Amino acid sequence: MEEFEEAGPEIIKRFMYVNRRAPYGTIYAHECLEVILIAAAFDQDVSVVFVDDGVYELKKGQDTTDIGLKNFSKTYGALDDYDVEKIYVEKESLEARGLTTDDLVIPAEVLAAKELGEIMAEQDIVLGS
Repeated sequence: MEEFEEAGPEIIKRFMYVNRRAPYGTIYAHECLEVILIAAAFDQDVSVVFVDDGVYELKKGQDTTDIGLKNFSKTYGALDDYDVEKIYVEKESLEARGLTTDDLVIPAEVLAAKELGEIMAEQDIVLGS
């Protein structure tokens, strides 16, 4: 059987996932987390941003018992296992909701909206949920 040579280096795209919605009430937050993990598993350059009510996705101490849904916030800890290291939280969104980095289940870099916009402009693909 003839051996095939590789066609060249693998093309890596810069994906940014922007989370804007509260973690429960819709499937958007949970589905976005799953898509992030899949993209990272395929060795893409993945960034994750939490803005608006999306910052609640990272809030510690969520109790979902009364709404009958499984709390998936601990799954964000798997981002590190998938080498997703670019995790950003919008400063203005945190402050508007009375949260600080101490309230988050994973470490995240807090950036102002303008700085996040600059990083977004550098991405190949930006997806929102």
